[in-house]
Amino acid sequence: MPATAASATAVPATVGTDAPPRRRLALSPSRASDFKSCPLLYRLRAIDRLPEPPSPAAVRGTLVHAVLEAMFGQPPADRTPDRAVALVGPTWERMAQDCPDLAGLLPPDDVAAWLSSARSLVRSYFDLEDPRRFEPEACEYAVEIDTADGVPLRGFIDRLDLAPTGELRIVDYKTGRSPGPDFEGAALYQLKFYALMIYRLRGVVPAQLKLIYLADGLSLQYAPTEAELLSFAQSVGALWRAMVAAVQSGNFPARRGQMCRWCSHQALCPEFGGTPPPYPGPPEPAPTAGDPMAPNPMVPNPMATDPAVRV
Repeated sequence: MPATAASATAVPATVGTDAPPRRRLALSPSRASDFKSCPLLYRLRAIDRLPEPPSPAAVRGTLVHAVLEAMFGQPPADRTPDRAVALVGPTWERMAQDCPDLAGLLPPDDVAAWLSSARSLVRSYFDLEDPRRFEPEACEYAVEIDTADGVPLRGFIDRLDLAPTGELRIVDYKTGRSPGPDFEGAALYQLKFYALMIYRLRGVVPAQLKLIYLADGLSLQYAPTEAELLSFAQSVGALWRAMVAAVQSGNFPARRGQMCRWCSHQALCPEFGGTPPPYPGPPEPAPTAGDPMAPNPMVPNPMATDPAVRV
């Protein structure tokens, strides 16, 4: 069975009011996206760690991910559509039991239709892959590692496949629809991030990055090169240094964009007439900018995993 690094009933860190223990700041795909789209949003999530109400769509995504992880924990012959769909109900019950805040996620009359939509997404997975024909090396693979110039990276990889010939494939599930051609590059940013971490960890360039879109049954594949990952590491380093400078100065400007309509922090945003809370200062331990002139030895740092928190 594949190795796993996260509980099948893990839920997003924004559920509930008790913040998890503080860890050192690190760069994850989601936090990088936050900072690039709106530095204030990054601050409120990563520094202030303000709670956010979970959305039905986000929790459904967590549920579907948990079901697919549990499916790969079964013998290959049992990885059938009907057996996987049957896991949706029990998995949701465990999630709701482990996190009582989810009880009020939906009106009682809407729960059945919501679970039905989750079952449809799980079933659509089988139109894209036959999970009986391969054995993943890992599911929900938590990785924390530094780049060569000292930038701390952190992330959860949905699935890591290892071919008999040694090639690695990184797979990420999306419960939304596939992007148009103009947005494919942005969609692949997360997987390039994971590819860089695997490159640092194992010294091997993944042969394929694969995004699986369950809502419309499409997939997107990309083959990165070593030169591309090294260039990506440079851009990640520049982003991290900008983030460290903001953390040290407390300067996190708000930036209006298309995602503002879904932001739960509009009441604290100057773009919407709000006022952010006083800056609490850099968290401990304070982040450092790393060494942009450091050599690039392919000697990975120790990997650390945390099964409790998705970032």
